Amino acid sequence: LLHIPTNISNMKTAAIFSSLFLGSASAFAPVSRTISSVASLKAVSLEDIPGVGIETGNKVWDPVDMNRWLPADIARDYELANGRVAMLANVGWFWPTYVGHFEGKVSTTDPIAAIMQCDSQWWAQFILLCGVFEFYKYQRKLDGKSYTGGGDAAIDFMGMYPADEAGRRKVEMQELKNGRLAMLGFASYLSAHFIDGSVPMLPSGF
Repeated sequence: LLHIPTNISNMKTAAIFSSLFLGSASAFAPVSRTISSVASLKAVSLEDIPGVGIETGNKVWDPVDMNRWLPADIARDYELANGRVAMLANVGWFWPTYVGHFEGKVSTTDPIAAIMQCDSQWWAQFILLCGVFEFYKYQRKLDGKSYTGGGDAAIDFMGMYPADEAGRRKVEMQELKNGRLAMLGFASYLSAHFIDGSVPMLPSGF
């Protein structure tokens, strides 16, 4: 494990904000390949990617017309990435209370309080691990793989991604809907935690 001095002021706060703004590893890609990739994304229509369902009134839902400024595939990349993080965050929110946590400096089951109890070097290693995954995903994308659907999966160690197009569309829609629900759910946890009574049926300090 890496050993990083823990006497750096505001290290934990910086680590949290760094993780929020950590992008994909596009900076590691050659300029010409990156430019050609972005150019192809801009040609993708919003209507050409999955996501329409009964929750959206069976039509494309873009009330603020973001597709005018953000290519459809890039917006989907962001949505899926945030949805996947939110699904893991939902697990992380309940895990300490109902399963427990490792012994160490963290002594609370409150997920917000636990953030500030974590050692600085834990955050540094976590951010480094995220960067490694993002770099690997992007390199696989340059090799013609996909981590947003519509092609061979960039990461599928267990071989669970279907081979047929219909099966792939079904799995992609399931992941997308679960991710959207997870983002709304996690937002409600944060609201209930900091604003008493803001979410019906959730107790104060949830």
